[in-house]
Amino acid sequence: MKRFLATFPATFPGTAIFLTVIALAAALTPATAQSPAPATAKATFAGGCFWCVESDFDKVPGVISTTSGYTGGTTVNPTYGEVGSGSTGHAESVEVVYDPAKVTYGQLLDAFWHNIDPLVKDRQFCDVGNEYRTAIFVHDEEQRRLAEESRKRVEAQLKAPVYTEIAAAGPFYRAEEYHQDYYLKNPLRYKYYRWNCGRDQRLEQIWGKKTS
Repeated sequence: MKRFLATFPATFPGTAIFLTVIALAAALTPATAQSPAPATAKATFAGGCFWCVESDFDKVPGVISTTSGYTGGTTVNPTYGEVGSGSTGHAESVEVVYDPAKVTYGQLLDAFWHNIDPLVKDRQFCDVGNEYRTAIFVHDEEQRRLAEESRKRVEAQLKAPVYTEIAAAGPFYRAEEYHQDYYLKNPLRYKYYRWNCGRDQRLEQIWGKKTS
């Protein structure tokens, strides 16, 4: 547009009016640049005790925040006691907000698998019950595709059935405040619980010793 205006003959009849109209039209034309990619995305995982899952995902570069909560069941606004009774259908879960420019959903899936025991049903380590089942709650079809592909790879790698559920994400209910960042608020109790539950010992049996 600038090049056209610069070469348009100034002596052409009605040039001033014509150039004014062209300039106004250019100013009112909406930008055609693509919208920027979303700055954040969301993933939801159930991997047994949400204190541990939250701690594990907080260590993943690119994760912005983690929230402990309940999802996958039918009770609205459940309490910890209700979920623990096994009557709500909810699983202890963690909602992960992450930066897709720094970590991919596939990388989050890899972190998830390597921090759970996918070979057991309705339990994780010392915690037993449907509320401690492992699950990937997907937020769109792309997440579902990646989750299903990753589950097949894990089954092939471990040469055993994988009991981890893949389901559409539903309402997520934030857990009571004392559960949030429990591993930071109560480091000694958390470390004792994790050790006593045998979580890291079992993970090493399944996945091998961590390199970092």
